[in-house]
Amino acid sequence: MKKIAVFTSGGDAPGMNACIRAVVRTSIFHGLEIYGINYGYDGMINGNIKRMHSYSVSNIIQRGGTILKSARSEEFRTPEGRKKAYDKLQEFGIEGIVAIGGDGTFTGAKTFFEEYGIPTIGCPGTIDNDIYGTDYTIGFDTAVNTALEAIDKIRDTAAAHDRIFFIEVMGRDSGYIAVESGIGGGAEFVMVPETKTDISKVVKSLKNLRKSKSSSIIVVAEGDEEGGGEEIMQKVEEKLKDSDKEFKVTTLGHIQRGGSPTARDRVLASRCGMAAVEGLLHGEKNCMAGVVNGDVVYTPFADCIGKTKPLNEDHLRLIEILSI
Repeated sequence: MKKIAVFTSGGDAPGMNACIRAVVRTSIFHGLEIYGINYGYDGMINGNIKRMHSYSVSNIIQRGGTILKSARSEEFRTPEGRKKAYDKLQEFGIEGIVAIGGDGTFTGAKTFFEEYGIPTIGCPGTIDNDIYGTDYTIGFDTAVNTALEAIDKIRDTAAAHDRIFFIEVMGRDSGYIAVESGIGGGAEFVMVPETKTDISKVVKSLKNLRKSKSSSIIVVAEGDEEGGGEEIMQKVEEKLKDSDKEFKVTTLGHIQRGGSPTARDRVLASRCGMAAVEGLLHGEKNCMAGVVNGDVVYTPFADCIGKTKPLNEDHLRLIEILSI
């Protein structure tokens, strides 16, 4: 193997640039030619591919976003689109691929490998932390800290006005950001897709908390089955019409995707990037490089996509116990 390519796809995540940097410099260290594909699978189809050098990734480890850009590609979902992508890779002599992204990125990579056999290794780049085969995903720690900073500031104004705040965080169908930012922010309740939300229980608890707490913070994961922050606030408010409390909702949104990555994300991204390149050189393919219990592991794309990553039950108990 002499030439490989790297791209980012799907939602951006802090630390993607650190991963790109590691892929580029590990490739050069091992004597490989490394190419960057701009705009993910769309760029692959359109031949938006460029040779990268060590200086190409200078001073990017601290930057959020992705220097290779990201885009979703409907065309790549079609056999015709994937054939175009394969032909472009052949033009450049690409023999291996590093795909940085999440579930959708790995689904595309798995299909592409099955059809054309180009060895591909993924790096888990998503703030949602919902990928099986790694303890944490690139960008998750930064997103949690961004959410936590916002929760801390909202708590100040909640306490000043004796308000109940519903704070909606991202995570798609995963409650990881909600749980960790909720624990760190001292939330009274955390609502996540993985557990059933009982609105009547929340209302009862809020009534009891009024005796000991003047304000409350409720963190809501965007994928909760009862709805987002606004919907859940309305349901609770309807059942507490006689309350003297004021209810407010804040949706943190895409600020959780941006910003300079934390040290933890930079180190994780660098490890995964290096492991992806060295995995390709050692014959690994159609899998993801992740870190489990401190060790690099390679997990088949089929497992990354098909298996559920459960929340830590101790974390859920911790929220319940500490909210008293």
